[in-house]
Amino acid sequence: MKPTLFILAAGMGSRYGGLKQLDGVGPSGETIMDYSVYDALKAGFGKIVFVIRKDFEKDFREVVLRKYEDKIPCEVCFQSLDKIPAGFTVPEGRTKPWGTNHALMMGQELIHEPFGVINADDYYGQESFQVLADFLNSVADKQNEYCMVGYRVQNTLSENGTVNRGVCQMDEKGLLTDVVECTNIEEVGKAIVYKNEDGEDVQIPLNTPVSMNMWGFTPEYFQYSEEAFIAFLNQFGKEMKKEIYIPTVVNDLIKAGKVTCRVLDTPSHWFGVTYAEDRPQVVMKLNELVKKGIYPAKLFS
Repeated sequence: MKPTLFILAAGMGSRYGGLKQLDGVGPSGETIMDYSVYDALKAGFGKIVFVIRKDFEKDFREVVLRKYEDKIPCEVCFQSLDKIPAGFTVPEGRTKPWGTNHALMMGQELIHEPFGVINADDYYGQESFQVLADFLNSVADKQNEYCMVGYRVQNTLSENGTVNRGVCQMDEKGLLTDVVECTNIEEVGKAIVYKNEDGEDVQIPLNTPVSMNMWGFTPEYFQYSEEAFIAFLNQFGKEMKKEIYIPTVVNDLIKAGKVTCRVLDTPSHWFGVTYAEDRPQVVMKLNELVKKGIYPAKLFS
């Protein structure tokens, strides 16, 4: 059974200024998601599942899904605030989504095989999809063995502002022990630094692995997620902005000794549209990849 790719596409790009998931940045109007789907196909994924918001389903199907209809099976699920366990209610006035791990939970009825998880608005690179697919194929008959593709921090920076990254801490076997959120990461001279809690610059090695929200799971993760979400709602369910994130759930499972998560190295360069000013750079980089022959000028003809 081939692994599934689960694409998180429900968020609005507030800093970017619109639905960046539908923005055509490739030479023939491709979205960043198009490149992820193309790379996933090449790596051997067998199905794509998207989680989106119901209110832009029509545009999503017309702009995105129609391109893949004869290439790979695709399914859609929806994230909404009211999709929460019985016995809980959405606090009056809350409009903010419940977070990335809640979005992931929406795929439970559609995914019954090992699956990868990515953001819709990030470019991950072909090598990353291959190492992810290889890992997922290796755990097809296993449980509780997960992975995270760890990007070298120097390959994940923006030229238009600082970034926040989850810095990976690992044991001697390459297994994740923690993901530590570091803020205001930037290149200063030939060094990469972030701000610590005291506002001081701290230097980190160029090849430090960081999380770009590219994960690999087996299906029992959905049950763990439901349990974690119930605990989250019991503690934070009445708050207006608190969210539950994938790294938080994975960290808790690791610390409880329930799962392992292998950090997979990739030489790929991440890029995305964190800021509107990033868009020209993304367009340029994709055109360069086409010129090098890594992608055709038109992905899905």
